[in-house]
Amino acid sequence: MVVVGVILMAIAAVLLLIRQNYQRRSFSVKSARPVQTASLTATAQAVAVEIGGGDWRDYVRLWGKIRCDEPLISELKQVPCVYYRYTVQREYEETHRRQTSEGRWETTTQRGSEILSSHQQRVPFWLVDSSGTVEINPDGADIETVEIVNDFQPGEPQGPLAFGRYRRDPGALAQSRRTLGYRYREAVLPLGRSVLVVGEATDATGPVTLAKPDGRQYIISLKPYEMLARRTDANAQRAFWGAMGCAAIGGLLMLLGWRS
Repeated sequence: MVVVGVILMAIAAVLLLIRQNYQRRSFSVKSARPVQTASLTATAQAVAVEIGGGDWRDYVRLWGKIRCDEPLISELKQVPCVYYRYTVQREYEETHRRQTSEGRWETTTQRGSEILSSHQQRVPFWLVDSSGTVEINPDGADIETVEIVNDFQPGEPQGPLAFGRYRRDPGALAQSRRTLGYRYREAVLPLGRSVLVVGEATDATGPVTLAKPDGRQYIISLKPYEMLARRTDANAQRAFWGAMGCAAIGGLLMLLGWRS
C-alpha cells in the first residue's frame, strides 16, 4: 500500500511539471504580439533608419500559409513538405526463463519493441498572409505535424527492409527475440497548410526572419491562436487536477500503510 502511494505521489510530481510546461506555453502564445508580415518589414525598416539594422527583435505571432521553393521529400510516403520525421520500429516476442523463490522454473513470453531507424529533417520556408511573406527558420521550433504513415508489416522480410525511399538491411538481430513485424511511422508539416508561428522576428541576418528566441518558446502549430490558447489552458487544468487526485490518493494510501 505504501509503495503504491509513493508511486502516485511521483506521478503527481510529474503532472505538476507537465502543468508548468503548459503554463509557459500558454504565456508565450498569449504574450506574443499579433502581426502581419508587411508590418514586420515596415517596423524593421523604421528601426534601421533610427538606430541601424541588425539589432531589432520582437516576439510575435503570425498566421499564414506555408510556401517553399525547394521543399523536402519525406522518406517513407515521399510527399513534399518543410519538415518530416520517421521511425522504423521492430516489434518482437522474447522468452524469459527464471527460477521462483520455491525453486520452480517458469517460462514467460513478453512483447517488446526497439527502434531501428529514426530521422528528422527541416528546411526554411515562407509564411504567406494577405499582406506579404516572411521567412521562417524552423530550427529549434516545437513543430506540430500531420501523421501520414502508421503501417505495421508483419513477419520478417526476405530481403532488406523497404518503404518508400527507405532501405536497410536489418543485420544481426537478437536470436532470443522472435520478430513479429516492423512498424513504419512518419509525420510531416506539409506544403500549403495554414500555420500559427510564435517566435522572434529579427533582422540580424538581413531580411526579416522568424527564428527561435532566447528564453521563450518557439512554436509552429496547425491550430489558430484561439484554439491553441484554449487547448493549452485546458491541458494545464487537466494536469493540475490529475496531480491533485494522485497526491490525495497517494497520501491516503501511505498514511493507511504506515498505520497498519
